[in-house]
Amino acid sequence: MSELYPLKFEPILKDKVWGGYALERHFNKKDGGLPNIGESWELSAVEGNLSVVSNGFLAGNNIEELIEVYMGDITGDEIFEKFGNKFPLLFKFIEAGADLSIQVHPGDEMAREKHGDFGKTEMWYILESEKDSKIYTGFKVGVTREMYEESLKNGNLPELIYVESAEPGDAFFTPAGRIHAIGKGVVLVEIQQTSDLTYRISDWNRKSDGNVKRELHLDLALEAMDFTAAGKTKIIKTPVLNTTDNLVSCEYFTTNILRFDTLIKKNYYPIDSFVVYICTDGAFDLKWDSGSEKVTKGETVLLPAMIHQVILEPEGEAKILEVFINSNNLTY
Repeated sequence: MSELYPLKFEPILKDKVWGGYALERHFNKKDGGLPNIGESWELSAVEGNLSVVSNGFLAGNNIEELIEVYMGDITGDEIFEKFGNKFPLLFKFIEAGADLSIQVHPGDEMAREKHGDFGKTEMWYILESEKDSKIYTGFKVGVTREMYEESLKNGNLPELIYVESAEPGDAFFTPAGRIHAIGKGVVLVEIQQTSDLTYRISDWNRKSDGNVKRELHLDLALEAMDFTAAGKTKIIKTPVLNTTDNLVSCEYFTTNILRFDTLIKKNYYPIDSFVVYICTDGAFDLKWDSGSEKVTKGETVLLPAMIHQVILEPEGEAKILEVFINSNNLTY
């Protein structure tokens, strides 16, 4: 069996009624003739959307096939024991050319019982935004189930949702059960559990193909909803140059940010996990014992768990998100 190496994947592009052109123009996503790229799935194990390797001798193999052969050498031994051949996280770039639907995601228990799937806890890192761009996240403090149900009748649901400004560099953590929506003009990275379960509550009366309003999932949404998930959730952290700063740590993933203009050495032996790098600015060379891989703005790369030590060498200055699973936090 040949030695593993840092893996890149073919982006899976999604045409969305609310999409736009920023992912193509600013993050090197080739549109493939799609009129509105709303999402680029960078690394996915969602059924029907399995990411395929684009570099090296494993090119053409999908993520499920890789884990079936290499097992814990890809994901980490404890992670493989927990998830088997299912890669546990999903990574996306998202562009909101218009407000996305107001929605909520189920937790693990509800997702298992109703769909035989994982729940969906996620986070966002803002890459670009327009003036007055917004993130809708959680209820305002004090909103009750009765107030919510009444709002569905009288059409004032948005008035009950906490709204925050969206600026590049902001991060938002959205656990399952928290009502939310991405506002117009925002481009972001989404890191989430491997799940495509979304319960739409309101789609702003928008119509899709055939002039038909998109389906809503009001009963499921109500069952999934956490009315205590309220108030401010924005994470503001200006990264210190050449220092790894934590943005989010939860049972599902740890996400750090690193802005660097000098060589950085990393040792991942203690975590027993894959690592995913998402390059949000600049470019760098990812070096390991037996090779080197250039990573540029808009690219995502998977570092297999068996590669413990790497060197990150920037071209000028680069900024990346660093994501892994802390196996000590695995509870599901």
